[in-house]
Amino acid sequence: MEFTAAEELEIEHLKMHKQDLLDDIQKLKMAIDNVMAEIQDFESTEENKLIERGKQLSRGKKKFNMDPKKGVHYLVENKLLDLTPQGVAEFLYKEDGLNKTAIGDYLGEREDIHLQILKAFVELHEFSDLNLVQALRQFLWSFRLPGEAQKIDRMMEAFATRYCDCNPGVFQSTDTCYILSFAIIMLNTSLHNPNVKDKTSLERFISMNRGINNGEDLPNELLTKLYESIRNEPFKIPEDDGNDLTHTFFNPDREGWLLKLGGRVKTWKRRWFILTDNCLYYFEYTTDKEPRGIIPLENLCVREVSSPRKPYCLELYNPNSKGQKIKACKTETDGRVVEGKHQSYMISAATAEERDDWIESIRASITKDPFYDLVSVRKRKVINQAPHD
Repeated sequence: MEFTAAEELEIEHLKMHKQDLLDDIQKLKMAIDNVMAEIQDFESTEENKLIERGKQLSRGKKKFNMDPKKGVHYLVENKLLDLTPQGVAEFLYKEDGLNKTAIGDYLGEREDIHLQILKAFVELHEFSDLNLVQALRQFLWSFRLPGEAQKIDRMMEAFATRYCDCNPGVFQSTDTCYILSFAIIMLNTSLHNPNVKDKTSLERFISMNRGINNGEDLPNELLTKLYESIRNEPFKIPEDDGNDLTHTFFNPDREGWLLKLGGRVKTWKRRWFILTDNCLYYFEYTTDKEPRGIIPLENLCVREVSSPRKPYCLELYNPNSKGQKIKACKTETDGRVVEGKHQSYMISAATAEERDDWIESIRASITKDPFYDLVSVRKRKVINQAPHD
């Protein structure tokens, strides 16, 4: 079959158009392939970013658990945390994997930003329609109360303010709530710490709290209900502090990092020390379940000493048994508990102020109740402000 010249020209145009279409289709395919590759690269990049951010967050939490301030600085620096009171408070309140001891230590600092963070943290708790024991259970589950008196004072003041804001009319002042909160914490220790032989009775608990409501007595029914709640169920301690020595390490007199000189091998090692119940415990890490060593303070004295190798040193020694080993124990790396090798304990603090605070705390631990000064000062304030006839 023969085509006319016009038909052949038309066929030729159609062939060229077909080829153009095929070329366009090929270009479109290549463009689609390029876009898909870019999407895959983008998704892979985003996935890698998420993985890296997850690693950074995990790294930041580990840093926080070892040194709270350094951990927060790392997280802020890597844009994983907003350095605002609300941002940090929510992180401490909601984030999993944070050590409760580290949270308490961070919240108790006295700098203005820490005070704002503490306020925001406490305001994340809802205490409305809870009695004081219920509120304390919730509050003390979210962190571990530090050992230093000033930190405890700031944190319990913030708690009392929040509780009274949530429950107006229950107490006549935040001072009343503050004093009664301490009384409840001390009652918990008295009733459930096996080292305390003289258990507080209901009658004594009521008597201890007379006149704390702006000079007036709180209802016996309220105090009885609070007493029975603690007697029937002690405060639960967050898991990272849960061990057989729970009651021993709850509300210590003081705690913190110090350097300790070895007894047999004279090397300095960083240890986490806890002072409570007339004993000094030391751990390798804050998260350890059991202490590496226990130093009973009975018959010991403490003094400031100088050392050629470390500044700000203090020494624990027995003034009546020079040259003899101090009765103490430590845990070997294989888990065996053995007698300590020290005739005296040489310990180094980070600053002169910290050393002096430890010396004062150790001396006070031997003779005084850890909360005595805090509560007695507040009680005097309440009684002095009470209206007189």
